[in-house]
Amino acid sequence: MRILIAGLGAIGQRHARNLRALAGPELELLAYRRRRRPFLVTETLTRDDSVDVERALSLEAHRDLGEALAARPDAVFVCTPSSEHVAIAQQAAEAGCHLFIEKPISHTLGGVERLRHTVSARHVVVLVGCQWRYHPRVRWLRALLETGALGAVREAAIDYQEYLPDWHPYEDYRESYAARAALGGGVVLTQIHDYDLAWWLFGPLRAVTASGGRLSDLEIDVEDTVDASFDGATPVRVTQTFARRPARRSIRVAGARGSVRLDLLTGHVDVDGVVAAPPALGGYSRNDMFVEEARHFLACLSGTERPAVPLDEGIEVLRVALAVKEALGSRRRVEIA
Repeated sequence: MRILIAGLGAIGQRHARNLRALAGPELELLAYRRRRRPFLVTETLTRDDSVDVERALSLEAHRDLGEALAARPDAVFVCTPSSEHVAIAQQAAEAGCHLFIEKPISHTLGGVERLRHTVSARHVVVLVGCQWRYHPRVRWLRALLETGALGAVREAAIDYQEYLPDWHPYEDYRESYAARAALGGGVVLTQIHDYDLAWWLFGPLRAVTASGGRLSDLEIDVEDTVDASFDGATPVRVTQTFARRPARRSIRVAGARGSVRLDLLTGHVDVDGVVAAPPALGGYSRNDMFVEEARHFLACLSGTERPAVPLDEGIEVLRVALAVKEALGSRRRVEIA
């Protein structure tokens, strides 16, 4: 099997390592990269200048995407800044390559329908990179909701906070895609995971109001703080900030028969009412989500599994995130198409 990694920053390198571990020596890795930064990004997101990343990952790098696609990879992992996702995915789909597209699908809806048409016409497998759906605690909560164990869900809240300079300590945060509007940054799109979880666990989401914006002294040109409230079958509130320590990611659900609070960074669970706590996670690590995601993609390529996050769902969640950004700018209630 031959896989092309488009973009070899932290997430591209992580996928390359995990694919190599899963697929073994028969996997041929290629990379499309323009900046060609030589250093390795470690598992803890620090910079290691003692080794060359291309040599460490045993891959062949190309500066031109057409040249890389001419090598006829079976699949392409799109791991570039968000603003480049659709253009790269479109070119790869036209070449007949299966696609793993890191979240979000894009920073706008431009080109998305064309990509959807090409993917369908060429029978391309597409998986969108939303790794939190693979977390055991999230899957436990979804099963709990599906069985109705909590009773009628009255409210749900998803909370994310982190200090952007701490997010990728191997690079100057001001140069990261998360800090730059032109690259599809901002806390809403960069952390679209929260809207994906809101949509997957509590959707459909019908309308949103939002407040926030660039409220910190961070040197960025995008929003760093958002408080969004969704109308739908379950009222859901999503709060996000790039301007606060310590790092936190949690989900809280209150139902007629009980309530649950998940700390997704530690795996800790608080339960009230009739709900029993899930079993301990043991030696679970953050990278396990990414490993399971990559394993699932390989299984989709072999035809033994179907994409857990297909392109259509990635597009729907992008619509949700863009509605949040519109509500944030207009300070009005926005219907979600």
